[in-house]
Amino acid sequence: MKRPSRTFKKSNQQNANVSTIKSVAGFFLKGAGMGAANVIPGVSGGTIALITGIFERLIHALKSLDLEAIRLFFRFRWRAFAEKIDFVFLLVLFSGIGISIITIAKLLKFLFEAYPVYVWSFFFGLILASVYFVGKKVPQWKATPIVLFILGAALAIFITFAKPAVENDSFYYLVICGIVAVCSMILPGISGSFILLLMGNYELVMIQAVSNFNLTILFPVVLGGIFGLIAFSHFLSWLFKKFPGQTLASLTGFMFGSLLLLWPWKEMVYRLTARGEPLLNRGGEPVPESYRFWFPEWSSELLIGLLCMAAGFMLILLLETKASKKE
Repeated sequence: MKRPSRTFKKSNQQNANVSTIKSVAGFFLKGAGMGAANVIPGVSGGTIALITGIFERLIHALKSLDLEAIRLFFRFRWRAFAEKIDFVFLLVLFSGIGISIITIAKLLKFLFEAYPVYVWSFFFGLILASVYFVGKKVPQWKATPIVLFILGAALAIFITFAKPAVENDSFYYLVICGIVAVCSMILPGISGSFILLLMGNYELVMIQAVSNFNLTILFPVVLGGIFGLIAFSHFLSWLFKKFPGQTLASLTGFMFGSLLLLWPWKEMVYRLTARGEPLLNRGGEPVPESYRFWFPEWSSELLIGLLCMAAGFMLILLLETKASKKE
């Protein structure tokens, strides 16, 4: 029998290396997308994970961080530890998330200040397409999935109209902010940044602390985030295992309800004091209270906004088409 040539083996090895590099680069870019989304009040990093096809892998990898994994780590069985928790995937993904949050926070702040309608329009189209394609993955749209879809949408709308709290920089409150925000960051349709906005600490955490790398603020938030991430991933993993269709229906509802928050033509209404003056937080910024929505008249801004929506929709369509071909 003729042995494979060295050239053939070398070619296979090169192809495997190229495939690995592409996978790592892909995970990093998806992480960067999640990080960018988490900075924006109204867009969920979990939504980006869901529409890019890594949501369930992320949840199962996080769920693997259990007592057995800790024992493997402290017994120096690092290879087994890495395989159990999908270490390379998590490392590359969270590197993308972290670098994106640090580097893109200021860029997004500029874009939202300069072109808010166009940025919101793009994300509106992005999530609108995601609602359709994620909804298609529900096996059967019977009574229970429909009810869960409606409940998910109602919860997202309720959160949209909830009144924000006042800024609080106490250690324990920041830990709670980290727990709640990170759970919503990985839950499609609910924005972790918007939850921080409701809790009164968005400006403090995502703008001031991240931009200035203030560890006094970031440490308790990250501490709470790590705990919330591991605990909540176990719950979501269990839901996907026991009730996959119902869970997807609920998440689709969350995303559909979040479209209201992503509507481009809106403005923030700020809280007023008894004298009718804007209420300021400790950083001297006005405290948000709710949004005022409207539908615009025909103009060049509306046309460009609709084009941005179409661009967001087409991006998801292309990603979905590419994923379907791979399957």
